[in-house]
Amino acid sequence: MSENIVLTTGIYDLIKDHLRRKRTTIQEEQLLLDQLKSAKQVLRKDLPNDVVTVNCEIKIKNTATNEEEKYLFVQTSREKIKNGKYSILSPIGLATVGNKVGDIIQWPFEDGEKQIEILGVEHYN
Repeated sequence: MSENIVLTTGIYDLIKDHLRRKRTTIQEEQLLLDQLKSAKQVLRKDLPNDVVTVNCEIKIKNTATNEEEKYLFVQTSREKIKNGKYSILSPIGLATVGNKVGDIIQWPFEDGEKQIEILGVEHYN
């Protein structure tokens, strides 16, 4: 996991609102609050290309199984899981947002704690 995640101000505010509405588990909430305390906020145009955000596709690897998966993150209103489009506020979105390629993340998913590595990030406008 990056020492400090990098977020656009809009995504930072979106996550804060999501936490205020108590839409996460206690474990997720604590991890996110810790990350937000030291998060670096930038304008969208200044966001590094290797950082996970909305409108990007990521490739991750489960470090325990070496299984690789891709996720396309979209705005919450455009989520269509059956079409492979996940909200940036979905569990996998919250686990990876603000992190960069090469980061290894430990996260309490619904089906248990997992360690994942971000292998790639591709941004869409």
